[in-house]
Amino acid sequence: MAGEIMSKLKLDHEFSSSLNGRVAIITGASRGIGKAIAIHLHSLGAKVVVNYASSSTQADQLASQLNANSSSTNHPQAITVQADVSDPDQVKFLFDRTQQEFGSEIHILVNCAGVLDPKYPTLANTAVEEWDSTFNVNTKGAFLVSREAAKRLVHGGGGRIIMITTSLVGALSPGYGAYGASKAAVETMTKILAKELKGTGITANCVAPGPVATELFYAGKTEELIKRLVDACPFGRLGQPEDVSGIVGFLASDVGEWINGQIIRANGGFVI
Repeated sequence: MAGEIMSKLKLDHEFSSSLNGRVAIITGASRGIGKAIAIHLHSLGAKVVVNYASSSTQADQLASQLNANSSSTNHPQAITVQADVSDPDQVKFLFDRTQQEFGSEIHILVNCAGVLDPKYPTLANTAVEEWDSTFNVNTKGAFLVSREAAKRLVHGGGGRIIMITTSLVGALSPGYGAYGASKAAVETMTKILAKELKGTGITANCVAPGPVATELFYAGKTEELIKRLVDACPFGRLGQPEDVSGIVGFLASDVGEWINGQIIRANGGFVI
């Protein structure tokens, strides 16, 4: 009897974690954390849109890899769509193209698109142009994709809005004034959005990574600084993109439905 119960629980978990038949848009998905999320959601059965802003090479390679690993040979399970998230017309195009290509409602939006000034200036030395550029992508972009998702994601269950922010909102590290502020605004917006989506069955959450070994993280950092950041983590290592993608997969699935309006800091204890 105990064995039968455990088998049923295992089957229920596998079913609730499945994203079979669901469509997911991942912005900034051609590399880093976004790429890992696209791979993971696809492994759970989702059809994925690999969004990119400029260079198509990495996005095309990822989509080809995902389609090659797919059991479906008749229809692509991954496509690429170029769109600048800070442009409202391009954001609308991103959602339109997704529906046209897959012939389905959209279930999941994961917003990974973001920029960071690799010079890490103090606030006093932050140029107005850099401040505006950071907020244009990180904050305005998050607003535009969230606004479109709130109107376009499937209602009645399975709708998920997941914003990738940063644990720096809690760490308050010098040199991250514009970046931290841009992501703090996104976290506040997402909490409010979760309440505004009452009755739709759509959840809205943020995943806030700590230091993760990506191009964005390494840009402009010295070996000494990287070592200090590693030493500051109880696990004694940098995060990997896969440390974040699994959490996103949980939130995107049915088993994560009861998590709503939350900021999940995925940083191995780097910021508590």
